[in-house]
Amino acid sequence: MKEQRTSEFSILKGTMKGLLPDQLKTLDCQIILGNTYHLGLQPGSELLEKVGGLHNFMGWDRALLTDSGGFQMVSLLKFAEITEEGVKFQSPNGDKECMLTPERSIEIQNAIGADIIMQLDDVVPTLEKGQRVVEASERTIRWLDRCLVAHKRPKEQSIFPIVQGSLIPNLRIKNAEELVKRNTNGYAIGGLSGGEAKDDFWKIVKLSADHLPEDKPRYCMGVGWAVDLVICCALGVDLFDCVFPTRTARFGCGLVKSGQINLRQKAFEFDMEPIDPECDCSTCKTYTRAYIHSIISAETVACHLLSVHNLAFQMRLMRSIRESIKQNRFPEFVKDFMRINYPDGQFPLWIVESLSSVNITLDR
Repeated sequence: MKEQRTSEFSILKGTMKGLLPDQLKTLDCQIILGNTYHLGLQPGSELLEKVGGLHNFMGWDRALLTDSGGFQMVSLLKFAEITEEGVKFQSPNGDKECMLTPERSIEIQNAIGADIIMQLDDVVPTLEKGQRVVEASERTIRWLDRCLVAHKRPKEQSIFPIVQGSLIPNLRIKNAEELVKRNTNGYAIGGLSGGEAKDDFWKIVKLSADHLPEDKPRYCMGVGWAVDLVICCALGVDLFDCVFPTRTARFGCGLVKSGQINLRQKAFEFDMEPIDPECDCSTCKTYTRAYIHSIISAETVACHLLSVHNLAFQMRLMRSIRESIKQNRFPEFVKDFMRINYPDGQFPLWIVESLSSVNITLDR
């Protein structure tokens, strides 16, 4: 099994919600993700190009990845019209239209200057069925070719194709095989984490990863729960993105080895422990659960403190996975992790079967 990389965290409009770039560096975060759709609207590609890209604009001198804007076909579907040319969005504010073609997506990403950029793919809701799924899978390949032609900075920015095909195995295989023919520097697995059953999720992740090159990064988009990260790493995925760590912080939840704790609950009113006694982030070094509980509903700084901890948790998890692989003890790491999350030994069947598919056996 090859060494896994780390997950990255999402930024909109050149900001990370609740954190400064320097704080991400303190956490030793190596890569963050920018949203092409939102950055294209504000501050806009013209300004970003003028200032030399998003690295300069937001003061971030480490790696950047940008999505293509394709996900907004689902998240903003009621505002979008999808054709072979591209996607026409009506602004959520209703004041303007935006036509996002493969060429325009790449133009914006070239201006942003991210180190890894994504093709514009035709995204459908995960549970979609029928001819629309076939159409989207085939169009994704055609749009990839248009993106590759439009890409003006191939030596500076690596473009990743995105495997689509919903939950239909033969479509996923065909799509992956076509994308691999383009011989890019890495590949993404898209169209998941949209409400599908976990049994479908892991099977499609494995199927997609199995048809992508082992010697190039494989990026599963939209995955952030700790259990899912561990499973996907076992299935051969290297890179992830998700808003989960900071979003769950805004709901008052702190991530711990066994899952998460909701610090809004009265049970933490007099709890003088840090969120995680084993965590060395600045939040856990300085503040107690009781302190965060006391300000969680009144002060925005509570979300900030929880965001710092949650990102530290994710970074530590991914480093632990990487180290266990380098030391040839990844199966043992997975078993220990699952025992902590399921102390009664009642592992969900999808976890047992997904790990069994890569020869990791959980003992009940």
